[in-house]
Amino acid sequence: MIRPATPADVPTIARLIRALAEYEKLAHAVTFADADLHAHLFGPRPYAEVLLAEDAGAVVGFALFFHNYSTFRGKPGIYLEDLFVVPEVRGKGHGKALLVELARLAVARDCARVEWSVLNWNAPSIAFYKSLGAQPMDEWTVYRLTDEALRKLAE
Repeated sequence: MIRPATPADVPTIARLIRALAEYEKLAHAVTFADADLHAHLFGPRPYAEVLLAEDAGAVVGFALFFHNYSTFRGKPGIYLEDLFVVPEVRGKGHGKALLVELARLAVARDCARVEWSVLNWNAPSIAFYKSLGAQPMDEWTVYRLTDEALRKLAE
């Protein structure tokens, strides 16, 4: 079952984000507070949405996403920030079900596309995404400003 997250799900979402960070060998990069996550997902100006996958009543995966905009297409899009299914239930269709629901939302919201990034070493995920028809955008390089560089530019 796939369902939208509610404010009561914040501790579960936080647990899944931390599990994803462990899987990606990025646990050291996790710095959020649950209260901030709650405010950013369910406060007066939500910045993102979350879909949850359940198996036998337990939450086993999530997709965190938000809208972006394609100037060339003149339509909104959906950016999938994170997709994660706990290792114990992988291969049972939960990841695909999350992406199917995300695609349904994109079509219902008249979005031009759904896109995301994947770590180059994550061969199982890359193979999974390609099996669904996703195409890599090899000619694009992601750039990022954070921390001191972001603050310096903002000055």
